[in-house]
Amino acid sequence: MSSTTLLLIAAGGIAVLLLMVIKFKVNAFVALLLVSLGVALAAGTPAAELVTTIQEGMGQTLGYIAVIIALGAMVGRMIEISGGAKSFAQSLIDRFGERRTPLALTVAGFVLGIPIFFDVGLIILMPIVLGVARVSRKPILLYALPLAGAMLTVHALLPPHPGQVALAGLIGADQGMILLFGIPIAALVSVVGFLLARRLTRREYPIDPDLYERVYGDTDVPDDADGTGGGSTPAAGGGGGSATVLAPAPTGTKQTERPPSFGTILTLVLTPIALIMLGTVSTNTLDEGSLLRTVLGVLGAPMIALLIAVVLCAYLLGARRGWSASHTEEVLSSALPPVALVILVSGAGGIFGKVLVKTGIGDAVSDVLQASGLPLLALAFLMTLVLRAAQGSATVALVTVGGLLAPLLKNADLSSPQLALVALAMGGGALALSHINDSGFWIFTKLVGINVPTALRTWTVLTTTMGLTAFALAAVAWPLV
Repeated sequence: MSSTTLLLIAAGGIAVLLLMVIKFKVNAFVALLLVSLGVALAAGTPAAELVTTIQEGMGQTLGYIAVIIALGAMVGRMIEISGGAKSFAQSLIDRFGERRTPLALTVAGFVLGIPIFFDVGLIILMPIVLGVARVSRKPILLYALPLAGAMLTVHALLPPHPGQVALAGLIGADQGMILLFGIPIAALVSVVGFLLARRLTRREYPIDPDLYERVYGDTDVPDDADGTGGGSTPAAGGGGGSATVLAPAPTGTKQTERPPSFGTILTLVLTPIALIMLGTVSTNTLDEGSLLRTVLGVLGAPMIALLIAVVLCAYLLGARRGWSASHTEEVLSSALPPVALVILVSGAGGIFGKVLVKTGIGDAVSDVLQASGLPLLALAFLMTLVLRAAQGSATVALVTVGGLLAPLLKNADLSSPQLALVALAMGGGALALSHINDSGFWIFTKLVGINVPTALRTWTVLTTTMGLTAFALAAVAWPLV
């Protein structure tokens, strides 16, 4: 089959995928499976090999990321249920002072965004945002916009969030190397977001009158205050099925009265990151076969590092604070149902990537992209940006483009730092252009009580600027590695 025909099949497959997810609201997992089967058959894969291809794609992807996502969700759930997230944010506010409260909440969003999914973290921290706005009598957006921007930045750029974990497996990037470059890049992007958010919130925007009354305790609402956005409602599955606009279901467990300390939460968040980074550094600096390199390599494996974090959470947030073993087990188990669909979508993305490689479409795409003359980093960013804008889900954008680019990246023979920067540039594309087909857009809009035009002028502008900044920083670092 000619390269032109294969490319047309690939383009048709992606178009059908977008149509199914956006127009017909088909679940992203089902849509990816159906499109993968259709593309495989259209490209000439024998029917007898279809099941094997699906098993290989799903197995290779989930064997790498399922455990990591599950363990990361458990750490986040323990921090959430124990009251650690609210305690951590409140401690930062106390330390920074009232004048620097927006900065304190941005830092809280950045740190807590590492182990906690974006939508859950935003739901947890919004009561603090509303409380601060009530006390200060200042606009909610002043506090919510930079905080949410920092959380989404971490979600798009850093492991153990599913998009980057799946992408690392698809393109062969090292998660420790992604963290080494990604943490400073994400921090700088969050600073840019904080400064831009401060500028965007110089003027007041209309908010939902009911929320205004609940927060500020009066009904003196501007005449144009209207949180309905012209009748718009959250689009179920609008983000590719990877998030929800509802708070997590209660677990039936009872939270202890004494929340964890600031130091405890910081330790739990930083421990797996430090272990993963130490494992990467030891692999690149210590002699092969040395005992220290072996030990750090094992402890720094993402799965082991997160498992250690789960054990620490069970002890520091559970047993040491009076939780029974059954209570701790219930909380840990409650972390798994919300991430099941995320894991399946990531696995289906792996199937799509496997089909693209096995049918030769990946090589055909690679040849065309190489001939386009676009720099590799810019190409990776733009492809992810377009897919993110088209179908809404950052995770689906990363795993789909990762499958498309994998053959090209393999042929380019990139170093480990270069692959990490490619992953971060793609993360920038997944961060940008959050708009009405993204469930995260609706979560933010509804929690903050703003209408759609206001969200487009603030949230969409913020995420797009931050995504472009992430790409620019990756491009600046590229010549250095």
